[in-house]
Amino acid sequence: MKIFPGFLSRYVSGTNMYHDCLFLLTGVVLAFGYDDLSKNKVATQSTTAVSSTDDFIASNAVDRDITTCMRASPIGKSSVDKTVWWRVDLGGVYNIYSANILFKNYVGYESRQRGRFAGFSLYISNNGSMDNSSLCYKDGPQLPSLNFTTTCITSGRYVTFYNERLDGVSYPEGYTLSLVYTELCEVIVQGCQASGVYGRSCAQPCPFNCRDNDCHIKEGTCFDCAPGWREAVCNTKCNAGWYGLNCKQQCSGHCRDNAICNHVTGQCDGGCAAGWRGVLCDKVCKDETYGNSCVYNCSGNCLHDYPCNRQTGQCDMGCKPGYINAFCNEHCPPGYYGYECKKACSGHCLNNTVCDHITGTCTNGCLAGYVGKLCNDACKEGYFGQNCLHACSSNCKTCKYTDGTCSCQAGWKGSNCSTVCIKSFGENCLYPCSKNCVNQTCNRFHGICQFGCESGYHGQKCDKEFLSTSCLSAVSSGFIGATVSACVIIAMVVLISMIRRKGVFISKPNSSNPKDATYAEIENQRSGDSTYQELSVTTGQELTGSQPDKAYQNLALQ
Repeated sequence: MKIFPGFLSRYVSGTNMYHDCLFLLTGVVLAFGYDDLSKNKVATQSTTAVSSTDDFIASNAVDRDITTCMRASPIGKSSVDKTVWWRVDLGGVYNIYSANILFKNYVGYESRQRGRFAGFSLYISNNGSMDNSSLCYKDGPQLPSLNFTTTCITSGRYVTFYNERLDGVSYPEGYTLSLVYTELCEVIVQGCQASGVYGRSCAQPCPFNCRDNDCHIKEGTCFDCAPGWREAVCNTKCNAGWYGLNCKQQCSGHCRDNAICNHVTGQCDGGCAAGWRGVLCDKVCKDETYGNSCVYNCSGNCLHDYPCNRQTGQCDMGCKPGYINAFCNEHCPPGYYGYECKKACSGHCLNNTVCDHITGTCTNGCLAGYVGKLCNDACKEGYFGQNCLHACSSNCKTCKYTDGTCSCQAGWKGSNCSTVCIKSFGENCLYPCSKNCVNQTCNRFHGICQFGCESGYHGQKCDKEFLSTSCLSAVSSGFIGATVSACVIIAMVVLISMIRRKGVFISKPNSSNPKDATYAEIENQRSGDSTYQELSVTTGQELTGSQPDKAYQNLALQ
């Protein structure tokens, strides 16, 4: 049991002995109850009464010697000071159960001392403040006992005694109003020095989920619960969908698989539902991200750069040109391009490469014979090849725009119509000269025999036989003499006509085309087996060609 120094040598008068006995009983309670939190702690006061030996300092109230007391300068009507305070620093925040104050008594002056003590206030706080939130006890209107104890279950570091006598204020009967000295002999603050415990022996641990491990020092109930817990001893989780301090915060509702958020932190321990992000899953995905906790990137190919669906990643408004499927992450199939891949490529890209899936252009150029961004324009007439840079031959009737191969005009043959016809004539030299032409040589444009006909044939193409044999066979044997005579006369007439006329025949020009330009051909042919030249044109006939593209006119008199 704790016995305070000097107690037994204290006053023996009845009144003082009464108070001393009370204080002794208090000491006995302290010895077997709560901890003494204020003993020998640092104390301060607003003023100190004048003394030559510093007998009235603030620390006297916590030295556990009832014969030494603090004393402040007087307050009241005749005093300069109107208020007074004394404060002890417990050195830390403790759970407090009660405060006991022993006010000084004088033999025969107990009523006066109670009047000086009356009206005081007791504050307990963490910072020394004196306001309604830290008020532990307010005395009045009855006069207090000089050995005063009040239960004040709270926590704090600073315990402050305060009193006042203000001018113009009416105070209850019995209050001393002048020369009000404050004399505190002992201030005992009872509580538990250890944190997180309660009970008279300070041996019971506070419930695990009490906020700051702080509980009612007597009952063991929590003043506040740690986040996520509720009820008096904080042993019940927040209701589903709620979390945090006092379970007053609502979950976001966006946890993955509709899970309930953590009752303490509010976090979604299994991650966020599709389209949500953040610690609490309360923020939507940023643009171009989607899915659970927004960990996936959109394709970036949604139509008009709209963001994809934050939950599914699909492009709800469709795809940009060149892309297909719900996510717009696939190119058009080969050979197609554009919006919804509905346009077909030209099929004329160089090396048979596919066109660009977005624009349809051939990035490496076009096949021979085609031009334009899409390679869908054929070379204009007269040109062919890569980029249509090559001109077709002038001898072509038609020219293939891809490789320049020609269908030739009359008199020419070969892939580019650069080879003249030999023993043949016409377009692409398709027609052979008549075998009845001398040396089977004919005009390459229209097939007229150039050097005359073989014996027995006549005509421009030597395709007609002479009728001499037929004529002789037609004369009857009775008129052989007359027939022979007639034949001799006819032959003489023809011979005289040939001598008088020269075998020169001229053809007039009828075309400006060099290929079709007319020119004169002189033909004077002899035959070893024939003594004359037969002419196939009747005397006086106009000398003209039958076709505009024929270069020769074989003329004869008959």
